[in-house]
Amino acid sequence: MSNRPLAPARVASEHTELKARNVSFGWEDTPLHWLPGDPFATHTINVLHLLLPAGERWFVHVFKQVLPHIRDERLRADVIGFIGQEAVHAAAHDDVLPHLRRQGLDPTPYTAQVDWVFEKLLGDRTLPPGRARHWWLMERVAMIAAIEHYTAFLGDWILNADELDRRGADPVMLDLLRWHGAEEVEHRSVAFDLFLHVDGGYRRRVRTWATAFASLVWLWQRGVRFFMDNDPELVGAKASVGQFFRAGQQGVLPSTGAMLKSIPTYLSRTYHPSQEGSTAQAAAYLASSPGANGGARP
Repeated sequence: MSNRPLAPARVASEHTELKARNVSFGWEDTPLHWLPGDPFATHTINVLHLLLPAGERWFVHVFKQVLPHIRDERLRADVIGFIGQEAVHAAAHDDVLPHLRRQGLDPTPYTAQVDWVFEKLLGDRTLPPGRARHWWLMERVAMIAAIEHYTAFLGDWILNADELDRRGADPVMLDLLRWHGAEEVEHRSVAFDLFLHVDGGYRRRVRTWATAFASLVWLWQRGVRFFMDNDPELVGAKASVGQFFRAGQQGVLPSTGAMLKSIPTYLSRTYHPSQEGSTAQAAAYLASSPGANGGARP
């Protein structure tokens, strides 16, 4: 496999100045099954609240370490904006966890596992200064770029998931998800541009994509099973791949086909995140989001 430099096809018009936004969401009227009649789709999306706080705090930690390696001022500004947005994302999803506890579902057993993955398995290691420490930093930067490919994919999907509206999904939960999704689309190029700037090796991109993809699938399926097993309103409910496939066909979750197509997209040598999603659509939602504009309930 060649490790020659990449030639990504950037879409320059998709670049925008990034800023962290003050957000507010009120959960007092949001039911446990915020997508009526569909606990499986509800809980598949609810895994975000358990995964993202630890994951995004990890993003922030790693990117702060890589700041001294950035030699481009615009990229530095983008990374600082990215760090600010991710810190707010972590806090906003953290705020959902007490709401889950009040409804009889304590997420602590699962979030403890997630914390271990990001703090221990993927955290800082006792490595000597020099090549080994630099290698581990570059591995994590590349892994974040791969994960951000999927967060941008999910962000674009939620902005266009009209079936959730038709089925009466809770408006505050939809607003949280779409505000977050819009910011993922807005900053979708930052992690990849940072990876290209500090390393950019194709073999590393493929290797870390495989690690990130396998880890996300493993953590997500465990999270869905945890929710279904511990939901106080369900008895004997089970999660299955078939349910996920059917939910994707119905439009209440991303389709299996679209997720599979995203793999060769990321692995293309000419791939750049700006080729997918719409910054204009993201900006339009952010301008209208109640939670991002001083209100909690649409």
